[in-house]
Amino acid sequence: MSDFELKPAEVKQEPVWKKRAISQAVRERVKGLILYLLMAAILVVAGFATYFWYDASALRKNPQKATQEETRKLLANISELIVLPEGETPTIATVTDPERLKDQPFFARAKTGDKVLIYTNARKAILYSPTQNKIVEVAPINIGNTQPQQ
Repeated sequence: MSDFELKPAEVKQEPVWKKRAISQAVRERVKGLILYLLMAAILVVAGFATYFWYDASALRKNPQKATQEETRKLLANISELIVLPEGETPTIATVTDPERLKDQPFFARAKTGDKVLIYTNARKAILYSPTQNKIVEVAPINIGNTQPQQ
């Protein structure tokens, strides 16, 4: 033969037991991470469930609480724009169909969702747009006298 011989390349292979040990360690870490994420998700869901249960039970005890809170926020927003009558809680209505009210001058620029505050003692009506945070209209109201004049 010739002086030139081909020798198989020396390949250093790790024993099979080491490969399995490494992959098993990786699997154990992944399992631990998945377990940790699952526990965190359960805690988050439990926290949300507790919060909403508490909120719902508070509303069952006082059903008017949500309405009172909404009225308070609405009056706080409007009081930044105009001086409101003091010592009186207004009657609040929401415009649902502005087309039916277009023939009345007070509602000429009303839109769906606008709020009407009626102060009977102060004899004042206020049309407020929550979407624009603007007073649309203010008008005096005439409440008829229920007793006939003699």
